[in-house]
Amino acid sequence: MQRIFFSGNIKFLRNRKKLSQESLAAQLGLTRAKLAAIEAGNTKSPQPEDYLSFSEFFKISIDTLLKIDLPKLGELKIRELEAGNDVYIRGGNLRVLAISVDRSNNENVEYVPVKAKAGYMAGYNDPEFIASLPRYSLPNLPAQGTFRIFPLTGDSMLPVPESSDIIAQYVPDWTAIKSDTPCIVILKGQQDFVFKMTTINVDGTIVLKSLNPAYKSYSVSADDVLEIWRFYAYTSKEFPEPQPEMATVLNAIRSLEEKIGNMEGK
Repeated sequence: MQRIFFSGNIKFLRNRKKLSQESLAAQLGLTRAKLAAIEAGNTKSPQPEDYLSFSEFFKISIDTLLKIDLPKLGELKIRELEAGNDVYIRGGNLRVLAISVDRSNNENVEYVPVKAKAGYMAGYNDPEFIASLPRYSLPNLPAQGTFRIFPLTGDSMLPVPESSDIIAQYVPDWTAIKSDTPCIVILKGQQDFVFKMTTINVDGTIVLKSLNPAYKSYSVSADDVLEIWRFYAYTSKEFPEPQPEMATVLNAIRSLEEKIGNMEGK
């Protein structure tokens, strides 16, 4: 059974802000007695409104208030949380991902056709909209995780061919994404998906880079992102063109460098 750290975290955060129980209770619309009971762990089931009030006041997600022992975190991590770099807020926005399941209660792999792209921005968290999308069962996918298929348009990610279908895995925790990871990024106010090499910065900005050098990299705020899906595979009707001789030589050099590096590491 997972331990809950809510009561200790509230007391820790209050003391960190140098607030008395009377002062914090007044700002949250609580009685001092109720706040004292919460901090002492004597209230086993606070009301949902209480969780929301504490989360909004301290700018820390409910998940973090419940699951993370904040006093044991380092000062740098605490400051990151207070600055809004909360893993649960940045990655999940305190919502449940809408999915569809088959008759055996297994998750489907939904396909978002081109004609549904604009609607996806409005219905990405609407179970009825997600259930209306074409659904498939793909072999050899990992047992854990949620997958979705997004059609690629444009040439910004060449050599991945235009009109490819990108199979991607949902990323609930954006801070787990390594630098330059290929991802489908769903942005607010956009009519299309963005498929880019993605880097998450600690300041809350996200760098999106194309493989095609004709396109410049750019940054967006984490607040402008609805979802991130990590690239898993792609399918295409185009047969890959043979690599130029120089590209073949460069690939051979990289392969040799990797082998040497592995030998030195042993």
